[in-house]
Amino acid sequence: MSQINLNTHAKNTWCIGCGNFAILNAIRLVITELINEGTPAENFVLVSGIGCHAKIVDYININSFYSLHGRVVPVATAIKIANPSLKVIGFSGDGDSYGEGLEHLLFAAKRNIDITMIIHNNRVYGLTTGQFTPTSPTGFKGRSTPYGNVEKPFNPIELMLASNASFVARGFSHGIDLLKKIFKQAILHKGFSIVAVLQVCVTFYNMYKYYDERVYVMENHNENDFEQAMKKAREWDYNSDTKIPLGIFYRKAQTESTFDEIVNQAKVVDYVDRKKKIDELLKEITI
Repeated sequence: MSQINLNTHAKNTWCIGCGNFAILNAIRLVITELINEGTPAENFVLVSGIGCHAKIVDYININSFYSLHGRVVPVATAIKIANPSLKVIGFSGDGDSYGEGLEHLLFAAKRNIDITMIIHNNRVYGLTTGQFTPTSPTGFKGRSTPYGNVEKPFNPIELMLASNASFVARGFSHGIDLLKKIFKQAILHKGFSIVAVLQVCVTFYNMYKYYDERVYVMENHNENDFEQAMKKAREWDYNSDTKIPLGIFYRKAQTESTFDEIVNQAKVVDYVDRKKKIDELLKEITI
């Protein structure tokens, strides 16, 4: 195996103990492994949004793109359609994709665009110092809810399964080996892949002890069984105090065409024909 250095000279500004470090180290190792297995480094493109997670693209020496808040998915989708040979990996926070960008995430799953989304879910808006997000539990006390959040969180695993995502998994930032395994399989999967990572924010919502006492890796789980996947997804609703399953919930057989394949197979009218048709249409309208 050749030595590949994906490090950059950018100063890391995450808090000591941040769960983002586990995601960074895991994805670096996975990309390095895939490069050694034959995927050219220039075939990877990373996309990030707005939030603490977004700095990850500064720390990996790979082509990358900073998008706007909630807009990781449309940017990643456009890149994949423009160049289907690329492996596009999106990084997004729970506020970024489950809040502002939820509609994009749902449609990416529905369309089965061949991109990988890695969600850094610390269940708090860490960059803006501690507001609640769509997956914060009821009663969460933060900057915007000092007396406790009155809303119930939604379950993103259940939501992604219901939206037709063809690869759905969950990891934890205290488990780099599992993250590496899931990330690699998600990237290699043909179709829309989402990996929801319980990524702890030590500053505004330190959940390490809570998760350490409750998470477990699923065993003897049929990843191709949708009903079983949905049942496992509902074991923990991001609000109840119960065991939390980790691993790959669902992996659909790679037989369906992906959105990028369908779009690129469509017949494209060349410029001359297109201009002619537009002129004909305008002529009909003006008559």
